[in-house]
Amino acid sequence: MSAAMQSLGERIAQELGRGRLDQVYIKGEKGYVILMSIGNEAVLTVLAREQVKLGLILLDMRHAVTEIEKLI
Repeated sequence: MSAAMQSLGERIAQELGRGRLDQVYIKGEKGYVILMSIGNEAVLTVLAREQVKLGLILLDMRHAVTEIEKLI
């Protein structure tokens, strides 16, 4: 499901002229689903509660993506 969401986000960003997709996030009543690409082969998916400080989660995800990219 994460890969499908990422793929759809990439298509939407491209067709609407928004450039390369950076992240996809969905906010539901019980929290967030956040996706970030890791190169062309993987997607980092994080589930977070509604009370989370979203900026800190995004920062931590960005660091994690950078570290994972070094490994693949």
